[in-house]
Amino acid sequence: MVWIPAGTFLMGSDAHYPEEAPAHRVKVDGFWIGRFAVTNRDFEKFVSETGHVTLAEKSANPDDYPEALPEMLSPSSTVFRKPAGPVDVRNQYNWWTYVPGANWRHPRGPASSIAKLKDHPVVHIAYEDAEAYARWAGMQLPTEAEWEFAARGGLEGAEFTWGDELTPGGVHMANTWQGEFPYRNTVEDGFEYTAPVGSFPANGYGLHDMAGNVWEWTSDWYRDHRRIDSPCCTVSNPRGGDREASRDPRDPAAIPRRVTKGGSHLCAPNYCRRYRPAARMAQPIDTSVSHLGFRLIRRLDD
Repeated sequence: MVWIPAGTFLMGSDAHYPEEAPAHRVKVDGFWIGRFAVTNRDFEKFVSETGHVTLAEKSANPDDYPEALPEMLSPSSTVFRKPAGPVDVRNQYNWWTYVPGANWRHPRGPASSIAKLKDHPVVHIAYEDAEAYARWAGMQLPTEAEWEFAARGGLEGAEFTWGDELTPGGVHMANTWQGEFPYRNTVEDGFEYTAPVGSFPANGYGLHDMAGNVWEWTSDWYRDHRRIDSPCCTVSNPRGGDREASRDPRDPAAIPRRVTKGGSHLCAPNYCRRYRPAARMAQPIDTSVSHLGFRLIRRLDD
């Protein structure tokens, strides 16, 4: 783990997606954070010692999803499937598929395995799975503010975790998508799917993959930055949001959502420029996908 000293920074951004605004001053206390995301090797040890069964490996309770088709209630998870050609990028179902048998052991579907992916970040992890691992490890999931502060690596206001240029000197600094998302990936960075942790340069704090590779869970309930208590002043150690307020009113299921950070190997300039420290996404806590994992922190006061 890496020690992140206490500090104040400008969180969010006024220059990109609306959910990142307004940029506001935040102060966080010092904490330890994992140099890497939790890997398949790490998670395998956890499951071996505890017998934990992930949400994706369980059948869903039909009472929780009264309108779901029976086949949608089987042990399943959401997997990226590259379409054969250009599609309407306004419809995410053109590339996301709910796959029975997909889970952390079988990240691309039941015929796949992690045999050669032990040092890749574990994926298909719902929030309850990440929380269970954290308890076992005697650690915590970071808040959104802690995660973003660490991701910035000491660079105030920089576009990326390493500076302001996406590929300085032509060097790829993170595992992202090159080409036209979602059907053509030129794989200039060497990886079409996840990459082993530490495959790309660390940021100023010595942390790897704080941009790209996989999205990472935080402990914060999702809320609009515009609803923070004091957008004009410095906020100390925010523990953002409220469970009920985190629900999306446009979603019939209205599942509570947590904040995820960092972008993934599927982020592309033509579709999702979220491989930046300010970027954020609301993720339903009952959902696991093939590009979402986590890393842990330890606070001195916990």
